[in-house]
Amino acid sequence: MRVVSLTCSNTELVAALGCGHLLVGVDADSDHPPELVAGLPRVGRDLHVDADAVAALRPDLVLASLTVPGHEHVVARLAARKLPMLVLAPTSLEATLQDLSWVGGVLGVPERAAALRASLEAALAPDPAADRGPRVLVEWWPRPVIAAGARSWVNGVLAAAGARNAAAGLDAESAPLTDEQVRAFAPDVVLVSWCGVPPHKLQPERVLRRDWAGVPAFDQGRVYALPEAFLGRPGPRLAEGVARIRELLRATP
Repeated sequence: MRVVSLTCSNTELVAALGCGHLLVGVDADSDHPPELVAGLPRVGRDLHVDADAVAALRPDLVLASLTVPGHEHVVARLAARKLPMLVLAPTSLEATLQDLSWVGGVLGVPERAAALRASLEAALAPDPAADRGPRVLVEWWPRPVIAAGARSWVNGVLAAAGARNAAAGLDAESAPLTDEQVRAFAPDVVLVSWCGVPPHKLQPERVLRRDWAGVPAFDQGRVYALPEAFLGRPGPRLAEGVARIRELLRATP
């Protein structure tokens, strides 16, 4: 089977299932596992995936996604070329795990998928103390400030780490916030996890230059960087994201 993956999370899912050898092409942002993706053809970044480049790879399966606004246009371009696709669109941890089982079945490794799912379910189980944990605002973008809302896997990740989503009142996967909304949400911690931004370019100090006086995280300097690879990609590495968030919260005064 020849597989083309169009998102980092899908690429990592295929690799975690032990099926990396099936990949014949990936999107421009896929960076893990590095030894797997280094030599693979690239078919474009994010909303600019080149449907002709995908078709030229003669895929038996294209793993597409709707996890970013605008990806529906990429899917439409691929559908117009009648390419065989699975389109993943998880908005929760449960949906992410269901996608794992689905992809494992399609790739012919249901037993591996079941074992990986069981391991992830254990690592991502909610912390019983999460409802009393700190309120954490996950910032996907700095200008405008865009945060993860109620319909995001972020809620489950934070619960597993013993925390709460400060923006759980937003009935959306993600949404821009005004300064007034941030003050109302009163996060105890802000996680800077800007989408598509390399870890070395994340700048928590930018948050501390805002007019957020009165926000607990701002007043107490509890603003941390967490690469989006461990929070913004609905796949196997969310388990590592939970571990990293726990470490940050333990270090919080």
